[in-house]
Amino acid sequence: MKAAAARLRPDFWTGVTILVLAVLALLLIVPILRVLSLSFVDADTGAFTVGNYVEVFTRNYYLKGLKNTLFVGLMGTLGACLLGVPLAFFTARFHIRGRALISTLAILVLVAPPFIGAYAWIMMLGSNGFITNFFASLGISTPTIYGAHGIILVFTLKFFPFVFLMTQTALNSVNKSFEDAAENLGCTPWQRFFKVTMPLVFPAISTGAIICFVLSIADFGTPAILGRGFRTLSTIAYASYRSELGGLPTMAVTVSIIMMAISMIALVIQRRILARRRYASSLTNLPVKAKLGGARNLLMHVFCHGVVLLAMFPNLVVVYTSFLKTKGPVFVGGYGLESYGRILHDAPEAIRNSFLFSLAAVVLISAFSALISYVIVRRETAASGAIDFLMMMPYLVPGVVMAIGFVTTFRSGSFDLMSTAALLIMIYFIRRLPYGVRSTTSNLRQVKPSMEEAAINLGAPPLVAFLKVTVPLILPGLIVGSLMSFITAINELSSTLIIYDSGTITMPVKIYLAVLDGEFGLAAALSTVLLLCTGICVYTVFRFAENRDSAFL
Repeated sequence: MKAAAARLRPDFWTGVTILVLAVLALLLIVPILRVLSLSFVDADTGAFTVGNYVEVFTRNYYLKGLKNTLFVGLMGTLGACLLGVPLAFFTARFHIRGRALISTLAILVLVAPPFIGAYAWIMMLGSNGFITNFFASLGISTPTIYGAHGIILVFTLKFFPFVFLMTQTALNSVNKSFEDAAENLGCTPWQRFFKVTMPLVFPAISTGAIICFVLSIADFGTPAILGRGFRTLSTIAYASYRSELGGLPTMAVTVSIIMMAISMIALVIQRRILARRRYASSLTNLPVKAKLGGARNLLMHVFCHGVVLLAMFPNLVVVYTSFLKTKGPVFVGGYGLESYGRILHDAPEAIRNSFLFSLAAVVLISAFSALISYVIVRRETAASGAIDFLMMMPYLVPGVVMAIGFVTTFRSGSFDLMSTAALLIMIYFIRRLPYGVRSTTSNLRQVKPSMEEAAINLGAPPLVAFLKVTVPLILPGLIVGSLMSFITAINELSSTLIIYDSGTITMPVKIYLAVLDGEFGLAAALSTVLLLCTGICVYTVFRFAENRDSAFL
């Protein structure tokens, strides 16, 4: 009887699994299902209807937004591949001076807020940008950055590091025998690249491309700042939500569901393509870097360093602009610290809120990452498999979708249980949790279970064994995951913009509003603070991550 009772009594990790599933159900599944259900509700009568979807797919306003979203998403992804794949090939196959600098700058570009890049391009190529004014002084008229072409440019330069880092890792693992065989059979270098090398690294390229596409169609800040009438689904969803305040945001959630569906369809298509062929090869006879000389070597170095410097240039412009002398919103010539003085006067609450909310979310992420990683790696059950699958969802769900789901779930009717600050912390937590879980899971897979089992055999309870044995061993992964979560949380704009109120404004929202109001000095100073925080975190990640490139993917 005692043995049977012991078997029926749930152990510690079963309880943790139930807790994790409950948290994911409450903060992830329920808001998404709430958004989905509202998309089938008539805003006037509350009755079930498919009219919202009919309106989206028949009304020109929404159809144009859908076409615009697909256009900038696909073109931004194409641009990212056109930069990322050659950059990866050159750095993986040839001796490039400053290769570590190229990877470092690419990672800094990757983690910098995308809306800061959009704002910087306005400073350069906007209606009153310094590049625009320079050419105007020479009598040359240049197109401004506003519109589809500007959004695509920002997406290309912002997201190409995903393709670059993933493809570079794959190229370094390709069995050189395949390429040698193609060369011996008479293939030219171009034929060898397109017929042998590209197919072998296609999974990495396609994964990077899918990430670029999903992030592009979900991005709100860039089209909101550079659009000037060019609307995408993310900006339409936000505008619809603002116009439907006081009632059911049925059209906002319908547009949001379509955004999420596009991301999932893209992922399914990629998985189907990959499933048709076998891409695995033995990790032997790895490539050896070659040396180029003459003009080809010069052009290769110019391309590699030029791409990352061009991508990094907007961030440098932001930092430079923050030190220009201002009088109110106007730049008056010379240098000064007026913009930094203004943020201490006008935006101390935004700075405090950004750090407070992000750090609170990171504390939760650190605790849950350790527990979830253990469940996924050590507990091979249907529940752990479900948790592992659910960890993909925050990558696919746009911030606008999650924010609307949170508001309609936790701030409506009798279920109005959370303050705005708590709501922001929870949404940062659930959206950035996969960064911590992924990093910690990777670290935990390298730890032998025998170490934990030895502690338990010596009489330590499971929790004590976990805290005293497992956690110290996976601490580097926890730190890396927490830092990546902090970087992305403190830069979060789209979900914050929907949830925040006057007392919970954050730095990204303040920057966005400052840009819209023409307060470029204030925006530059706040952006520099964000970039500084990001840079410090990246440096710390480098110190703790064994593979600094993969730590950011």
